[in-house]
Amino acid sequence: MTILYKKVALIGLGLIASSIGHGLKKHGLCVTISGHAKTSNTRKKALELNIIDEIYDSAAEAVLGADLVIISTPVGVMGDIAKEISSSLKDGATLTDVGSVKKAVISLIKPHLPSSVHFIPGHPVAGTERSGPESGFAELFKDRWCLLTPLPNTDEVALSKLTEMWQRLGARVDTMDAKHHDLVLAVTSHSPHLIAYTMVGVADDLRRVTNSEVVNYSAAGFRDFTRIAASDPTMWRDVFLHNKEATLEILGRFTEELFSLQRAIRKGDGEFLHEYFSRTRKIRRGIVDAGQDTDSPDFGRRDSAEVTEKK
Repeated sequence: MTILYKKVALIGLGLIASSIGHGLKKHGLCVTISGHAKTSNTRKKALELNIIDEIYDSAAEAVLGADLVIISTPVGVMGDIAKEISSSLKDGATLTDVGSVKKAVISLIKPHLPSSVHFIPGHPVAGTERSGPESGFAELFKDRWCLLTPLPNTDEVALSKLTEMWQRLGARVDTMDAKHHDLVLAVTSHSPHLIAYTMVGVADDLRRVTNSEVVNYSAAGFRDFTRIAASDPTMWRDVFLHNKEATLEILGRFTEELFSLQRAIRKGDGEFLHEYFSRTRKIRRGIVDAGQDTDSPDFGRRDSAEVTEKK
């Protein structure tokens, strides 16, 4: 197995970072993994789980001598992290992140970095509703997309190396402009999460439906809403605060579509509803055909949850 980086530093040790750590070790992509997390409990757990080889109380210590630094914290603190580690970064090192917002991340991180460091923003489009270092597993990125948003004049060797790392972790890699990334993710991830939070909130507030009825009679649709709404609240708070423009644009379009459906239901326009549902059903089929989900019972999530539990 070809080693890509001598030392990798993971800043933040939640689901994504711990899965990266497991994958780096499984595929022999580096010699040493150092890490830092905010709490001592997380740092201790990451060592116990063999996600990392070295743990440090500060991010600045963790990145010393690292060839690759991956910031895996909530978006809102990435600027502070970049400021803290800037003077400790190795000349020629590559720095990337895993945030699901890219324009804001670039504006938060880039001003603090020395010109000798290759900054390549990234976003692995993978995850579960679970969080913490114990939730990570090496297969998390298998057949999922990792989107890179390289800046102008990005070093081609550094980009090629980071691309290879994600590919060897099992991901498909694509590159795009940061602004376009944020719009795409507002459609595919951010707005659906906000809608899921809203639906679960509505069920909680609707006192005519008791708590036991919501739990006991949850159909697949509502179960999926609750699964999505169980995601890390800190991460999603930061996502919406740092991707306002694109999210509000998509929510505006969503509101228009919702009004159209309300009008059709009120008028009893079955033809409109059938045509609309037929068109949107094809999108689901396309997601399955693209290998981004499965049409097996429970969409395969029961199996993936069991894998996560075993890890």
